[in-house]
This record gives sequence, C-alpha cells and structure tokens, in this order.
Amino acid sequence: MIMKRILSILLLLLLLNASSFAQNDKQYNVHGVKFTMKFIKGGSSEMGATKEMGEHDDDEVVHRVTVESFYLGETEVTQELWEAVMGKNPSKFHGENHPVEWITWDDCQEFISKLNALTKQHFRLPTETEWEYAARGGCYSKHYRYAGSNNLEEVAWCFKNAHSLKKKHQPVRQKKPNELGLYDMTGNVSEWCQDYYNPYGTDPMQKPSNLARRNFRIIRGGCYNNTDYYLRVSNRNFFIHWRHDDNLGLRLAQ
Repeated sequence: MIMKRILSILLLLLLLNASSFAQNDKQYNVHGVKFTMKFIKGGSSEMGATKEMGEHDDDEVVHRVTVESFYLGETEVTQELWEAVMGKNPSKFHGENHPVEWITWDDCQEFISKLNALTKQHFRLPTETEWEYAARGGCYSKHYRYAGSNNLEEVAWCFKNAHSLKKKHQPVRQKKPNELGLYDMTGNVSEWCQDYYNPYGTDPMQKPSNLARRNFRIIRGGCYNNTDYYLRVSNRNFFIHWRHDDNLGLRLAQ
C-alpha cells in the first residue's frame, strides 16, 4: 500500500514537471503557419569529443560551457514557414513540411529580419554552443552519441536510410526527438549557426585571425547524405556565408 502511494506521488511529480516544462514553450502563427519554440533550460555541461563520441577530429576539444536559458525551434524551419515569410521557396526538393534548403547564411539573416518584423519578436540563429548544448539534451542529457539516441536511424535521416529516396531530406518530426523534444538535430539537413568558425577558447562572434577562414560560418547537425562519423553531436563543420546546398537549412533560436 505504501509502495503504491509512493509510486502515485512520483508519477504525479513527473506529470507536473512535464506540464510545467511544456508551458514554457512558445507557439507562433505566421500567416496561418504554426511553429513551436522549445524552452531550453540553461546549465553547465561538457562540449566537444566526450568519450561517447569515439573517433573525432582535432577541433572537437573537450571543454566545459555554461549556457543561459533560451528557446530553440522544435524543428528545422520548414519550406511552408519560409514561404509564408519570404513569399517564395528556394528549395531544390519541394515539400511544405520538409526543411527549407538551398539558402545561404545571408539568406537566413534576411528571413529572420522579416520574421521579426512580422512577429515583433527577436528570433536569431543559435550560437554553436547553444546548438550543441541543446543537441546533447541540455540539463536532461543522457549522453548519447547522436541527438536523442545511440541508434542513429532512430533519430536521423542519414545516408543509410535516405540516400535512395526521391526527396533526399524528409518531412520534419518523422524521427524520435531528443531529451528536449527537439526533432532532427541529427541528420535531415545541416543547420547554420550564428558564429564564425574559430578554435574553441576564442570569441566565436569575432572574425577568425586566419584569413583563409574569414567569413566562414559554423554549420551543425549533419545531413541526409552523411555517415555516422559526421552525425555525432560534437562534429563541427563550416561553410562560407554565401554558400548554399540542398542539404543545408536552419533552426531558429530566441
């Protein structure tokens, strides 16, 4: 009898915590297109090639970061939302619930500026630190290799399960979310971040001292044509700000 009461209390506490967590999320509607920004509780965690990442690149130096609370898009920005804001769809593979792609970092800034004007909000791209903190599950992290699982295909559209499909990327929210309820943080399309590419330990918002990397911006998450090595949550990549591709999109932060 006592055990049943304890279990009932624990279940009630879990439900209350889940309800409180969901109430912190924000819902938006732009010309009939709805999207959700998930509340990401701040905290401190390790970033870089922690032991579960296995083999890694030299620039994935393990270091501790502290992140303030912020909001992050539940999904990658869809073609439907992009078109509602911009009036056109630049994507190579069309589908309203697919992630928008074929967009440069500069295109993202224009989209965000127009979205902010429409909503009177302050959307932006996430920093690289915010992105990895959220991909790892934030303060609820279970220390997975990928965003939400050690089983890649459970959470990601990747080379193994998407390369033969007609539309290489797939609709958002089709795979399992991570610990924070974020979808497609691993795979589907890579995501632009706000930062310049810099070695860890330098100011990510300042231009790199290496002129060869000036104007290169961080991209994260890997995409549908990547193998598991490039889909680890610690893996870093960068493109010049004017590059676009059919495997490169964005996720909003706030």
